[in-house]
Formats: sequence, C-alpha cells, structure tokens
Amino acid sequence: MSLYTQYLEEIAARKKDGLHPKPIDDGALVAELIEQIKDTGNAHRADSLNFFIYNTLPGTTSAAGVKAAFLKQIVLGEESVAEITPDFALELLSHMKGGPSVDVLLDLALGDDATVAAKAADVLKTQVFLYDADMARLKAAFDAGNAVAKDVLESYAKAEFFTKLPDVEEEIKVVTFIAAEGDISTDLLSPGNQAHSRSDRELHGKCMISPAAQEEIQALQKQHPDARVMLIAEKGTMGVGSSRMSGVNNVALWTGKKASPYVPFVNIAPIVAGTNGISPIFLTTVGVTGGIGIDLKNWVKKLDENGKPVLDENGDAVLEQAYSVETGKVLTINTKTQKLYEGDKELVDISSALTAPKMEFIKAGGSYAVVFGKKLQTFAAETLGVEAPSVFAASKAVSHEGQGLTAVEKIFNANATGTTPGKTLHAGSDVRVKVNIVGSQDTTGLMTSQELEAMAATVISPVVDGAYQSGCHTASVWDIKAQTNIPKLMGFMNKFGLITARDPKGEYPAMTDVIHKVLNDITVDDWAIIIGGDSHTRMSKGVAFGADSGTVALALATGEATMPIPESVKVTFKGTMADYMDFRDVVHATQAQMLKKFGDNVFQGRIIEVHIGTLLADQAFTFTDWTAEMKAKASICISEDETLIESLEIAKSRIQIMIDKGMDNENRVLQGLIDKADKRIAEIRSGEKPALKPDDNAKYFAELVVDLDAINEPMIADPDVNNEDVSKRYTHDTIRPVSYYGGDKKVDLGFVGSCMVHKGDMKIISEMLQNLEKQNGEVKFAAPLVVAPPTYNIVDELKAEGDWDVLRKYAGFEFDDTHPKAKARTEYENMLYLERPGCNLCMGNQEKAAKGDTVMATSTRLFQGRVVEDADNKKGESLLASTPVVVLSTILGRTPSVEEYKAAVEGINLTQYAPPLN
Repeated sequence: MSLYTQYLEEIAARKKDGLHPKPIDDGALVAELIEQIKDTGNAHRADSLNFFIYNTLPGTTSAAGVKAAFLKQIVLGEESVAEITPDFALELLSHMKGGPSVDVLLDLALGDDATVAAKAADVLKTQVFLYDADMARLKAAFDAGNAVAKDVLESYAKAEFFTKLPDVEEEIKVVTFIAAEGDISTDLLSPGNQAHSRSDRELHGKCMISPAAQEEIQALQKQHPDARVMLIAEKGTMGVGSSRMSGVNNVALWTGKKASPYVPFVNIAPIVAGTNGISPIFLTTVGVTGGIGIDLKNWVKKLDENGKPVLDENGDAVLEQAYSVETGKVLTINTKTQKLYEGDKELVDISSALTAPKMEFIKAGGSYAVVFGKKLQTFAAETLGVEAPSVFAASKAVSHEGQGLTAVEKIFNANATGTTPGKTLHAGSDVRVKVNIVGSQDTTGLMTSQELEAMAATVISPVVDGAYQSGCHTASVWDIKAQTNIPKLMGFMNKFGLITARDPKGEYPAMTDVIHKVLNDITVDDWAIIIGGDSHTRMSKGVAFGADSGTVALALATGEATMPIPESVKVTFKGTMADYMDFRDVVHATQAQMLKKFGDNVFQGRIIEVHIGTLLADQAFTFTDWTAEMKAKASICISEDETLIESLEIAKSRIQIMIDKGMDNENRVLQGLIDKADKRIAEIRSGEKPALKPDDNAKYFAELVVDLDAINEPMIADPDVNNEDVSKRYTHDTIRPVSYYGGDKKVDLGFVGSCMVHKGDMKIISEMLQNLEKQNGEVKFAAPLVVAPPTYNIVDELKAEGDWDVLRKYAGFEFDDTHPKAKARTEYENMLYLERPGCNLCMGNQEKAAKGDTVMATSTRLFQGRVVEDADNKKGESLLASTPVVVLSTILGRTPSVEEYKAAVEGINLTQYAPPLN
C-alpha cells in the first residue's frame, strides 16, 4: 500500500470525527505527492497539489526538505507545474521559515542566474531563522565579492525583515467572552487528560473549554466580523498553573489570526485578559505568539470612609465593579494611547500589555522572530563592518547606585550577555541571559520538537550545560497513545542532543522519574539558570523558570532566554517547628501567613527568595515547587555552604547512576555535569566563591517572616468547591487547619506522590504503617492509598535500606516494569498501591480518581477536573496535605482529628526544619 493510500485512509477516519487532513511531516509522502502532481493525468493530481501547497509542515521536517527541493527545481525551470509558477514557488519558500527553505534560497541567491538571484535575494531578506551555517555561507560569499550577498547583508543590517512589516493597528476592536469566573487554569484551555493530542493542533483545539463555549465564540465572530474575541477570566487571573503552549495555541486557533495561508492550523495573536491580569508564565507564552495579555482591573476593593478595604463575614475584601466586561461587549484597544475603551469612554490603562518589546512581538507575529532578528542584524552589521542602526527598542536598563543585589539580580548579572561591561542591573531591567539547564517534558515535548523544526534548529546549542527529556507524565500507563508518541519524541530529542528518559535504541531501561527531580539533580550550580517545559520547573539550586514549549525550544536552540529581572520577596523564618509537624505544613502556612499579613498575594509574578539554608536540596524543593501554586514567577533557595556541598554530592551520585545505566551521550554531557559539580564544591570549600547570598543592602518588594511557633496543626490546601463566590474556588489560597474538618470529612482516596515528595516521605509511609500496626494490631485501609515514588533512585535506596520491603508487606499492588499497565485504572480497592515512579494521579492525563471523589493528596494541583472530575451529584475535590495526613486519612477513611494525627506520628522522623542560627 502506498503512503498516499494510507494517508487517504487516515483522512477518511479523521473526517468521521469532523477533522481535516492532518498536516504532512513525512518527506516520503511529499515525494509521492510530487510524482502525482507531475503526472497531469493522475486522478489524485488536484488533491496532491492542494496537499503540497497548503498542508505540508515547514521548518526542518523531512516533508519541508522534499518540498523545498522541488520548489527549487521549479524556480530554476528544471520542472514545470502550471499551477506553481517560479514566482509562486518563491512565495511558498518564503513561508517555510528556515532550514531546507533557507538553504534553497541561499543556493538561488548566490547562484549564477542573475534574475533568479535577485528575486531569491528579495525573499531571503524577509527571513530571520538563519543559523551559523547559513550565516557562514553569506559571509563567505560577501568576502568573495558577491554583490547579492552584500545586498542581503545590508538589508539585514538595517533589519528590513522587521521594519518593512506592517505597523500594529492603532485601534483593535475586540468583543468580550467570559471564559469562566475566577482564576482560569490552563487545564480549561488545554486539559491535561488530552495531552496526547497536543501536537495535532486541530484535534486538540476541540478540547478547549467546551463545545458550547466554542459555539458561542463562533457566534460572536459572526455577529462582530470586524472584532477579535477577547477571552476573559472574570474576577480572576488568566492562565494559572502552567505556561502551556497548547492552551495559547487553542485560544489562537479559535480566536486568533492565521500565521500563513500555506501552514495549516497555526494561528497567532490571541487576546486574553483577566480581572487580576495574566499569570506570568502564561503571559510569556502569549508573547511567543504575538498575542496581547491585558490586566483589566474591572473589579476593585470597596473602601470605607478611612480608605481601608471593607471586609465580608469571612474576612475577605468586598469587591465592586469598576466597569463591565460581560460577554458580547465591544471594546477597543488603542495601541497608541495604550488604553482600553468602550466607545469614547476610557476604561483602564493597559500600557503594561503594550510595552515596546511586546509591541515588537505583536508586529513580528511572535517573540521568536524578534530574538532571531536581533541576532541576524548584529551578525550582518559586524560582517559589513558598520554600526547597526537602532531599530528595536533598547533593552531597559535599571541601575541604582549604592543598592545591593538580591539573589536573582546576582544570577542575572552573572549570566547576562550583550550588556554594558561593568554596569550592574537591578529588577526591571530587560536582560538576555545564558541558560545552563533545559528540561522538556513528555506531554509538551512533541510540541517542542515541532517548534524546533519550525525554527529550523537541528542540534542543541553548545552553550547549554545539560538538557533532559523526561518520560514521567506518561509513566503510569503505557497505552497505545504513549506507544505512538513517546518513542518518536525520544528519538528526536536524543538526536538533537538531550539526555532522554527512554533510549531510542532500547539499550538502557526506561527512567520515568519526575522531571523536576531529575532537573534538580542535574543542576550543579547555585548560580545556574534553568528553563523547563513545566510550571514546576522550580529548582532548589539556581533559579528556574517554567516555560512554554516554544521558549524551551528557543533555549535549546540558542542557549539563551530574554526576560526582565523580576522583583523579589524575601522569606525568612523564626521560632521552632513542633516535632509532630511536617515541612509541608510550613509550606502551606507560609502562604496563609503571607495572605494574612498583606491581604493581596505579594508573591504573584515575583521571585520568592526563601532563606531555608539548612535543608538539603531534595527537601527544600518541597517549598520551591509549591511557589508555582503561590503564583510566583520563580523561587531561589538560599543555602548554607555545607548544606549546598552535601546537596551537590548527592546530585553527583545520582548523575553517576544515570551514567552507569548508559544514559550519557557522545558529548559526555552527564560527566561534564559531575565535573562542574566538583568545581563548584572546590570553590565553596576554598572560600573562593561561597554559596549564593544576597547583599545585605538589597531591596525587596516585600519581606515576610514566617512564624514557625504559630504552626501547631497540619495545614490543608482546600479547593473550597462549594464557596458561594465562584471566583474563590480552586485558587490554592484557601489554607485550613486539619481541625477545621472536625475529624469527620469523608476521604475516598489518598495519593502520595508527585514532585512535592522526596525519599523522606516514602520512609514516613513505612514508619507510619508500622506505627499504626503496633497501635491497632493491624493495618486496614478504609480508602485506597496510591503511592508513586518520584524517582527510581529513591526506590533503589528504599530497597537497600529495607523500607521497600515494609511497603510491600502492606501493599496489594506493586508495579512491574516488565509488564507495564496498558490501561488506566478506573476502580480502586481499599489497599495500598505501589505505582511506577512518575507523575501518576497528579497529572490527571492517565490515571484519575473516581468522579465525585474527595481525594487527599500530596500533589501540587487542586484544579477542577485535574485529579478528580465532578460527578452528577457531587463535586470532585482534591485536598492537598502532608504525607502523614494523607496516609492517616486513608486508614480512617476520613480526615483525622489533631489528637489522632499526633498519636499516629509519634516517634516518626518527619521532615523537620530549623532556621539557620545566623
């Protein structure tokens, strides 16, 4: 059977689901299309021509390579297709972004045919995705006296690829659509349980919000054909939880503009808004697509006669509406005045959404084009020996003489590139920084690979110290979806230069460890910058930023990232932690004490600089990880010298295990990380460069001292699913003591796992079960307890220390890597399940609790439908707590009383913390 026949069968199958033909990335299939196009009598010629022109993916896909080669033949007159003139062939090449298409354009522009060369040069001048090899060809031709090469370089030096683009419209008419009330999680825009389809943009687009919402959006578009639909989080923040490129892609697919007439289902320029603005990491993703993210401020706190907020009976601020954005309102964004209007009435200043850099992203159709364009302009000017004109907005430089540096300011200054030598930059400065570590996770990895292909990247930047492709989000169930997607992903990333969780050659065993734990281990410098394709990229060494799949691709391809230096909030601790409390309770109490002190969330969009130096990196990660739920931009753990050295030694041992398994590549990346760890340890021990500390005279947005003495019972993050104010549900801000529940709230399932737990948590389970058996004569579960260790290293260590055998004793199920589950579990018995290392229930894309269940979990997310969906008669809810609370809740089948809890943890080594003496 020919590939084309197979493609027709796939088209027929997709048509039944209301889908168009899938975009083509296979060069062999394009080769068949070309043969049918050349055969003027072929029955499939018209369709083949259509697929070739409109349905072939650009960039570095094999399909793009075959397409570009054929277009080159048409331009040179070696092949003739009536429907594709040489000029049209050049137009098609102009929309293919880079890689093979740029290679062809360079061939044509630097060729012997002067007419063709001139036309190809004009197209080449519009392209920005050129890499070192492409620029080297241009430079060599220029050095040899080629006039066309000089002409192209002169255009690049003037940045005509940008200046000749149409200006951003002065007025953009929008029609409002309230997507939901309260914070909008990215799960609403791109559900985790549909992660397998993210790389199929049309299919995945069908899961955004709901079919009813999609119909309403389409109705608004028909009613207001001259306006763009603006998606709104009413009384909340848009895009909380993750960067999720697939969420932005879905919004753009339904409400944005087509990026190219010749590239299917790739839309750009979505417009999103929230009463409380846009989540920082999601806003970055909006910028990637040239979109606009607006802070509406349409609800404000009601003030009394003394100017103080009026509080309701729950102690929450009463809000009053400043203006309405109800669905169907027609508003105007004015990009010159930087205001939002209803008719002639000014509603709000939106200058933060329309800064000079953001306007450049909007004009260029996304941030990538600007990043690559700046690099191209610099190269051209240097090659010509001229000074590049100021075309792009100057990077904002904020420097306060005599003011010290916060930890993040120190890291950014140390890693900055292209800045004025000797100039110290403070928060608010726009900085291009070197990226040390990059992580790609498996449910967004296919999109990252597509982004890399689209920007014509073929190999990881040598600037990056190490990069890892995980397999944790698809670890629970090795089903047909995973078997289809994951080997393809691992093969691509392995070839690109990443260390991969699964070996494309099948020589080392699959390592489904939670990505954040691996990244935390391979980060071997407290001055490092880490970019990862997940919002919980929040290492306890260095500073880590969760990012969309495109920003991850950019970091892999260039070894750089560009962002403003964020403000910081300093968090320190006082008092003594009770011996019956777990460190997870300190994490939750930090959020509660912050909200009580400040009223508003001062963490949102900022760096949390947490001074927690006596905790090892594994345990400290429990805090830095949760800063995603605090809506912080990122976090930095300030460590003591000896603690950091011990953490680095542990990291070295775990990297060595990866090497011993055969995971290192020909560039010996993992060995290089061990060498870097040794160097950093030597620097600390010698006093040459102690552990990272902020300056004493650093300036912070706010400072919080957490009172450990005030934490006297376990703390639970509650989704508050029945709150009458819908905007206050599923926020992660409702932190309650366990006594709130009176010891009688039914718990249907417990889960200990995710990136929030460490080896100590697994030992706590072992010790608790032994404790409970001694107290009660047996261990009997009143609800299922699902345990998923975060890494295989932890399992191996538990086995060596005897704890795994204890867990086995009480377990009714233990994972078996020789026979991985092929189907997700839909029913649970009241017993202990020892699941394979990975994300498991926390991700919600494979395993889920039964609908309507009340789940007590150690995981990170409590969003609606994530871990548990609603039943017809009861809302599902996921309460987040410490490991001992989860274990005891499953033994009792309900929340424990404080007295029951204390008895159950008596004599157990919980994760403890004491503030540094200094």
